[in-house]
Amino acid sequence: MKRILSILSLISLICCKAQTLPLNTSFFDIPNGAYIKDINNELNPYIGTYKANFNGSEVTLYITKQENKLEETGQKSYHVDVLNVKYIVTNSSGFILQDTKNNNVFNIQLYSTKIRQDKNLVHLIYSGTNCSVGWGNIYLKKINSTQLSWEYKPNDVTTTAAKCPPTLDTTIYLPETKDLIFTKQ
Repeated sequence: MKRILSILSLISLICCKAQTLPLNTSFFDIPNGAYIKDINNELNPYIGTYKANFNGSEVTLYITKQENKLEETGQKSYHVDVLNVKYIVTNSSGFILQDTKNNNVFNIQLYSTKIRQDKNLVHLIYSGTNCSVGWGNIYLKKINSTQLSWEYKPNDVTTTAAKCPPTLDTTIYLPETKDLIFTKQ
Protein backbone atom coordinates (compact mmCIF):
# COMPACT_ATOMS: atom_id res chain seq x y z
CA MET A 1 0.00 0.00 0.00
CA LYS A 2 2.84 2.40 0.86
CA ARG A 3 4.43 1.70 -2.50
CA ILE A 4 1.19 2.48 -4.35
CA LEU A 5 0.84 5.77 -2.48
CA SER A 6 4.44 6.67 -3.29
CA ILE A 7 3.87 5.94 -6.98
CA LEU A 8 0.64 7.99 -7.00
CA SER A 9 2.40 10.88 -5.29
CA LEU A 10 5.19 10.80 -7.86
CA ILE A 11 2.70 10.76 -10.74
CA SER A 12 0.82 13.65 -9.13
CA LEU A 13 4.02 15.69 -8.86
CA ILE A 14 4.91 15.05 -12.49
CA CYS A 15 1.40 15.90 -13.72
CA CYS A 16 1.13 19.06 -11.62
CA LYS A 17 4.43 20.41 -12.83
CA ALA A 18 2.74 22.72 -15.37
CA GLN A 19 3.61 26.32 -14.66
CA THR A 20 0.79 28.75 -13.87
CA LEU A 21 1.33 32.24 -15.27
CA PRO A 22 -0.84 35.41 -15.28
CA LEU A 23 -2.88 36.68 -18.22
CA ASN A 24 -0.93 38.73 -20.76
CA THR A 25 2.19 36.65 -20.39
CA SER A 26 4.05 37.15 -23.65
CA PHE A 27 3.60 34.25 -26.06
CA PHE A 28 7.37 33.89 -26.23
CA ASP A 29 7.55 33.48 -22.43
CA ILE A 30 4.94 30.71 -22.27
CA PRO A 31 6.54 27.30 -21.78
CA ASN A 32 4.96 24.25 -23.35
CA GLY A 33 2.26 22.83 -21.07
CA ALA A 34 1.80 26.04 -19.04
CA TYR A 35 -1.50 27.38 -17.74
CA ILE A 36 -2.18 31.09 -18.36
CA LYS A 37 -4.68 31.80 -15.60
CA ASP A 38 -6.94 34.75 -14.87
CA ILE A 39 -5.40 35.04 -11.41
CA ASN A 40 -6.80 38.52 -10.68
CA ASN A 41 -10.26 37.95 -12.26
CA GLU A 42 -9.55 40.52 -14.95
CA LEU A 43 -11.98 38.85 -17.37
CA ASN A 44 -14.96 38.84 -15.00
CA PRO A 45 -16.16 42.44 -15.63
CA TYR A 46 -16.83 41.55 -19.29
CA ILE A 47 -19.02 38.50 -18.59
CA GLY A 48 -22.70 38.89 -19.45
CA THR A 49 -25.23 39.37 -22.24
CA TYR A 50 -24.92 42.56 -24.30
CA LYS A 51 -27.07 43.98 -27.13
CA ALA A 52 -26.61 46.58 -29.86
CA ASN A 53 -28.41 47.61 -33.03
CA PHE A 54 -26.49 48.18 -36.24
CA ASN A 55 -27.82 48.86 -39.76
CA GLY A 56 -31.23 47.32 -39.03
CA SER A 57 -29.90 44.26 -37.23
CA GLU A 58 -29.82 43.43 -33.55
CA VAL A 59 -26.64 41.77 -32.29
CA THR A 60 -26.64 39.94 -28.98
CA LEU A 61 -23.31 38.89 -27.47
CA TYR A 62 -23.15 36.14 -24.86
CA ILE A 63 -19.79 36.51 -23.12
CA THR A 64 -18.65 33.78 -20.75
CA LYS A 65 -15.36 32.91 -19.13
CA GLN A 66 -13.81 29.66 -20.26
CA GLU A 67 -11.09 28.28 -18.04
CA ASN A 68 -8.33 25.97 -19.23
CA LYS A 69 -8.93 26.45 -22.98
CA LEU A 70 -6.38 24.40 -24.87
CA GLU A 71 -4.30 26.46 -27.29
CA GLU A 72 -2.15 24.57 -29.76
CA THR A 73 0.20 26.26 -32.16
CA GLY A 74 2.90 24.77 -34.31
CA GLN A 75 5.39 25.72 -31.60
CA LYS A 76 3.69 24.82 -28.31
CA SER A 77 0.62 23.69 -26.46
CA TYR A 78 -0.73 25.36 -23.32
CA HIS A 79 -3.98 26.16 -21.48
CA VAL A 80 -5.43 29.63 -20.99
CA ASP A 81 -8.45 31.34 -19.44
CA VAL A 82 -10.38 33.29 -22.09
CA LEU A 83 -13.56 35.19 -22.73
CA ASN A 84 -15.63 33.05 -25.07
CA VAL A 85 -18.19 34.96 -27.15
CA LYS A 86 -21.25 33.44 -28.79
CA TYR A 87 -23.72 35.65 -30.63
CA ILE A 88 -27.08 35.90 -32.33
CA VAL A 89 -27.75 38.38 -35.14
CA THR A 90 -31.37 39.08 -36.14
CA ASN A 91 -32.80 41.36 -38.80
CA SER A 92 -35.45 44.04 -38.14
CA SER A 93 -38.23 41.42 -38.47
CA GLY A 94 -36.64 39.22 -35.81
CA PHE A 95 -35.43 36.61 -38.33
CA ILE A 96 -32.21 34.98 -37.16
CA LEU A 97 -29.40 35.67 -39.62
CA GLN A 98 -26.65 33.91 -37.67
CA ASP A 99 -26.67 32.06 -34.35
CA THR A 100 -23.49 30.68 -32.80
CA LYS A 101 -25.08 30.40 -29.35
CA ASN A 102 -27.78 27.80 -30.02
CA ASN A 103 -26.70 26.26 -33.30
CA ASN A 104 -23.32 25.15 -31.96
CA VAL A 105 -21.52 26.26 -35.10
CA PHE A 106 -18.17 24.77 -34.15
CA ASN A 107 -16.18 26.29 -36.99
CA ILE A 108 -16.93 29.86 -35.83
CA GLN A 109 -14.85 30.94 -32.85
CA LEU A 110 -14.61 34.27 -31.09
CA TYR A 111 -12.45 34.45 -27.98
CA SER A 112 -10.04 36.70 -26.12
CA THR A 113 -6.28 36.62 -26.48
CA LYS A 114 -5.17 39.67 -24.49
CA ILE A 115 -6.51 42.13 -21.98
CA ARG A 116 -5.24 45.66 -21.40
CA GLN A 117 -6.35 46.41 -17.84
CA ASP A 118 -4.98 49.95 -18.05
CA LYS A 119 -7.20 50.72 -21.03
CA ASN A 120 -10.18 48.47 -20.11
CA LEU A 121 -9.65 46.77 -23.45
CA VAL A 122 -9.94 43.13 -24.51
CA HIS A 123 -8.53 41.83 -27.79
CA LEU A 124 -10.46 38.94 -29.36
CA ILE A 125 -9.76 36.88 -32.42
CA TYR A 126 -12.57 35.92 -34.76
CA SER A 127 -12.27 32.86 -36.98
CA GLY A 128 -14.74 34.25 -39.50
CA THR A 129 -17.80 32.59 -40.98
CA ASN A 130 -17.82 29.95 -43.74
CA CYS A 131 -14.40 29.54 -45.34
CA SER A 132 -13.04 31.88 -42.64
CA VAL A 133 -14.50 34.91 -44.42
CA GLY A 134 -14.19 37.93 -42.14
CA TRP A 135 -11.58 36.48 -39.83
CA GLY A 136 -9.85 39.18 -37.89
CA ASN A 137 -9.61 41.19 -34.71
CA ILE A 138 -12.33 42.50 -32.42
CA TYR A 139 -11.71 44.92 -29.59
CA LEU A 140 -14.09 45.39 -26.67
CA LYS A 141 -13.53 48.42 -24.50
CA LYS A 142 -15.27 48.60 -21.14
CA ILE A 143 -16.87 52.04 -20.92
CA ASN A 144 -18.64 51.43 -17.62
CA SER A 145 -20.30 48.56 -15.74
CA THR A 146 -23.09 48.23 -18.36
CA GLN A 147 -21.54 49.29 -21.68
CA LEU A 148 -18.88 48.00 -24.05
CA SER A 149 -17.52 49.74 -27.13
CA TRP A 150 -17.01 47.42 -30.14
CA GLU A 151 -14.46 47.60 -32.94
CA TYR A 152 -14.19 44.90 -35.61
CA LYS A 153 -11.32 44.82 -38.10
CA PRO A 154 -11.80 41.98 -40.60
CA ASN A 155 -8.91 40.85 -42.72
CA ASP A 156 -8.96 40.45 -46.51
CA VAL A 157 -12.60 39.48 -47.10
CA THR A 158 -12.63 39.56 -50.90
CA THR A 159 -9.71 37.15 -51.40
CA THR A 160 -10.99 34.72 -48.77
CA ALA A 161 -14.57 34.74 -50.12
CA ALA A 162 -13.33 34.05 -53.65
CA LYS A 163 -11.92 30.71 -52.45
CA CYS A 164 -15.30 29.50 -51.12
CA PRO A 165 -17.77 27.33 -52.96
CA PRO A 166 -20.54 29.59 -54.35
CA THR A 167 -23.22 27.68 -52.41
CA LEU A 168 -21.89 28.73 -48.99
CA ASP A 169 -23.14 31.83 -47.20
CA THR A 170 -20.10 34.07 -46.82
CA THR A 171 -21.98 37.05 -45.41
CA ILE A 172 -20.36 38.69 -42.41
CA TYR A 173 -23.18 39.35 -39.98
CA LEU A 174 -21.10 40.92 -37.23
CA PRO A 175 -20.93 44.73 -37.34
CA GLU A 176 -17.90 45.88 -39.31
CA THR A 177 -17.52 49.16 -37.47
CA LYS A 178 -15.83 51.05 -34.68
CA ASP A 179 -17.33 52.60 -31.52
CA LEU A 180 -20.58 50.61 -31.59
CA ILE A 181 -22.01 50.58 -28.04
CA PHE A 182 -23.28 47.29 -26.59
CA THR A 183 -25.43 47.51 -23.47
CA LYS A 184 -25.53 44.83 -20.78
CA GLN A 185 -28.93 43.16 -20.40
